[in-house]
Amino acid sequence: MKPNTAALRKRTQITKANRTMFLWIAAGSALVGVALVVSVFLTQKLFYNEKVLSEKEKTISTLNQNNGVVAELETQVRVLDASEVLASSKAKPTDQAIQVILDALPSEANSLALGASLQNKLLAGVPGLTIESLQVDPVVGTELLADQDATTEDASLVADTANQITFQFSVTGSQEALKQVLTNLERSIRAIDILSLRIESQGTTQLMTVQARAFYEPAKTIQLQDKVIKS
Repeated sequence: MKPNTAALRKRTQITKANRTMFLWIAAGSALVGVALVVSVFLTQKLFYNEKVLSEKEKTISTLNQNNGVVAELETQVRVLDASEVLASSKAKPTDQAIQVILDALPSEANSLALGASLQNKLLAGVPGLTIESLQVDPVVGTELLADQDATTEDASLVADTANQITFQFSVTGSQEALKQVLTNLERSIRAIDILSLRIESQGTTQLMTVQARAFYEPAKTIQLQDKVIKS
């Protein structure tokens, strides 16, 4: 019986040793796994923090640049506000001179307002002048929906004429009357660019056809925004 007892005792010890070894290996493997997971998490956190700091540095740089040009901008505004040329073109005596620039470039593409200004101010009141036709084209993409079937060439044309309102008119009258119309366009508070001008004699009067364009500048909105940095 003694040899069998010794053999059983050895087997039991070997089993316990194997079990202990397995537990140590399992514990070690678990620790290594946890360490790897923590290392990966810390690495991702490190890279994420670097991205956040990079975006913060960009924001700080932009703010510093904007703050750096404030003084120069204020100086330029004061110079414009003291301009005699702008002061002489004010729509109202109480307006500041710099308001002329804002009036010359309205923030909306209002072709109807431009047409009314042409008809009631720039062309009206000229002695001996008759308005034969007046057409102001709506702005495509703003006042008039763009054609969905437009070609690339058409889209490029729209881009080239951005922030512009094209118009044309025909008037008849004496040479002095036609000259006064051109003077009115030149003195207009709106920025008007004449693209083509044609004058034809019709007996004792003359017919003048003008194709031109006016401009507008959409308003800009400046505000602070929150940016989400994805991990």
